[in-house]
Amino acid sequence: MAARFDAYLFDAGGVLVLPDPTVLSPLLAYFGGDVEIDAHRRAHYWAMAHKSWNGDSETDWSIYDDEYVASVGVPPERRTEAAAVLRHVKGHFIWRWPIPEHRAPLVELESRGTPLGVVSNAFGQIEALMNHTRICQVGPGPGVNMRCIIDSHVVGVAKPDPQIFEHALAFFPEFERSRVAYVGDSVTMDVEGARAAGLHPILVDPYDDHLGADFERIRSLSDLL
Repeated sequence: MAARFDAYLFDAGGVLVLPDPTVLSPLLAYFGGDVEIDAHRRAHYWAMAHKSWNGDSETDWSIYDDEYVASVGVPPERRTEAAAVLRHVKGHFIWRWPIPEHRAPLVELESRGTPLGVVSNAFGQIEALMNHTRICQVGPGPGVNMRCIIDSHVVGVAKPDPQIFEHALAFFPEFERSRVAYVGDSVTMDVEGARAAGLHPILVDPYDDHLGADFERIRSLSDLL
């Protein structure tokens, strides 16, 4: 059977890593938040869905923070304070917790010879983070072999601007862009950005927050297999 796509590009946040729940769990427990890791995993996707529904830009995370603390069960009277603390702590350095079940599908795609890459809005840290966590690296190494790891800070353009994808597509010159899939967790940043670039967008939507959407959704990277 022929593969649906010739290559895959992945976002980092929400696809390969999450805001570290081992840090955020005790932080928000002080305000009455749930300490379970699964509660914080759910909170990320719930908050990202609200961020997209609100049409917020990459620089506006206020709705995300409000919905995150609500999702983990912080009582209404403490949510404003909890969200302010989350906003202060949740910098780029906290997006570092590898999503455990997503490693095996990446390894399998690599073993099939599927060309892979990463395109992420970040602050210059993504390539080092991917190396340090052994998720992936450019070329052979302990993680999955990627053709490129594109960081918005490094290339000077961020999603949803489709120009960021041009930096990645330069590493996949043999493929039609419509045969390259981009996997992300944001409708506004990832789905719309990839569409504008002529790629095929796929949203990671593990809790079916976007039922009935007009784009492709998966619950896990294993669905790509």
